[in-house]
Amino acid sequence: MSDDTLRIEDAVNETCPWSGKPIAADSLTRYRGEVVGFCNPGCRDKFEAAISHFEKAIADRDVPLIAKGIE
Repeated sequence: MSDDTLRIEDAVNETCPWSGKPIAADSLTRYRGEVVGFCNPGCRDKFEAAISHFEKAIADRDVPLIAKGIE
């Protein structure tokens, strides 16, 4: 399997973490190197947006204070 090919049989879950419904082949993403499934592209996109938000918040928090202009 190539790194950009996502297959439903490789998903670590069988039900959508947002809705609890079965996952769909057109609603997969990769998270921490694993395939995660969702019931529809909207749930997948909501997950990706949430992850991006939290990764940015963590990165911003981890910037040294001197880089933020605070000594």
